[in-house]
Amino acid sequence: MKNNIYILIITLCTTFGFAQQTPASKQSQPIAITGATAHLGNGEVIANSLIIFKDGKLTTVSSGSQMDLSGMEVINASGKHVYPGFIVPSSTLGLAEIDAVKATVDDSEIGELTPHVRSIIAYNAESKLVESMRPNGVLMGQIVPKGGRISGTSSVVQFDAWNWEDATVKVNDGIHLNWPSSFTRGRWWLGEDAGLKINDKYSEQIAEVTSFFDETKAYALGNKETVHLPYEATQGLFDGSKKLYINVNDEKGITDAIHFAKNNNIPQIVIVGGSEAYKVADLLKQNNIPVIVQRVHSLPSQADDDYDLPYKLATLLVKKGVMVALNANGDMERMSSRNLPFYAGTTVAHGLEKEEALKLITSNTAKILGIDKDYGTLEVGKSATLFISEGDALDMRTNQLTHAFIDGRLVSLESHHTKLWKRYDGKYKEAKK
Repeated sequence: MKNNIYILIITLCTTFGFAQQTPASKQSQPIAITGATAHLGNGEVIANSLIIFKDGKLTTVSSGSQMDLSGMEVINASGKHVYPGFIVPSSTLGLAEIDAVKATVDDSEIGELTPHVRSIIAYNAESKLVESMRPNGVLMGQIVPKGGRISGTSSVVQFDAWNWEDATVKVNDGIHLNWPSSFTRGRWWLGEDAGLKINDKYSEQIAEVTSFFDETKAYALGNKETVHLPYEATQGLFDGSKKLYINVNDEKGITDAIHFAKNNNIPQIVIVGGSEAYKVADLLKQNNIPVIVQRVHSLPSQADDDYDLPYKLATLLVKKGVMVALNANGDMERMSSRNLPFYAGTTVAHGLEKEEALKLITSNTAKILGIDKDYGTLEVGKSATLFISEGDALDMRTNQLTHAFIDGRLVSLESHHTKLWKRYDGKYKEAKK
């Protein structure tokens, strides 16, 4: 038994001991990027750009012009492309490392109604998975708890930090609700028909959520001599300081969720998933409700859906005037988050203009998360969170980063994957000699 414990400790130390490079130091001098094609994230493109940032903030974003660059570090990016850092919403990055090792998974809490559970304090800034986002330009994310009916409270982080305190960009930005599904599938392992059937507990499950919110509002009117943590955590939903992120996919569920929010005077909600959101796009637009579309590279959820519905869902919503962002939810969500730019690229192949697709992972996401004052676009006064790519960052063949900056700090593009690539690339080069 004792030997097994020693083996486990050694294994964990080996696995996690070298998880992350030392976070980058603060920007020490002004930096100028010259000659690149700048994609600002708001639909604008500057072909021959000049981008200057100082103390982590953008001071110049313009077309190339004669300017005194003495005293600056100058990066000649002619022929290359500059983008704002990509942002992945509704992610469990940093909350789990290896699904098969229970001790490394901390993405959910016991209980069904736990809005007071805060994902940020469980966030592991030294995760190898977090580190592997940066080489593809994914530099920020919204860290979200899972499980239960009300999962908890999320926060927004940047991906180069010693710990969760250093990583935090916006703390406690929203609460996450898993809306009941109006349909369920039979439990085939118990001999039931595996097809869809009406969820006969749907009304009961909604009543449970409604009752909780009624109690929350009643608590707000009381004297609060005894603090009730779940009720206290939800108060920001009613004054607009927090958003309610509702995970729901079916048409009826989305409609019911919107009416629920309106009846409870919750001013800001976001639909997460929304595989049938295109059916109620007018309702979403009318109520100014954004949608975080789940992983684009997936199969249709219904047998009679168009075969390419997941690929074109974002396009259908954007053309209806709905604000859309993309995430990587689905199988292997944490690992798939690094493919975020390529999901945006797929939407280009299915109807979106390239700069419109870029908004899905930059400015739109920043607006939805409430961090657009500082992030999401390349504009003077905003954070210098950006990267330089050899080519089109939405194409996996040309998304090859040369530099990445978070708040003006030059961050490492090394990861566990790049180290392995170099190791075995060297091995086979030696074998060919």
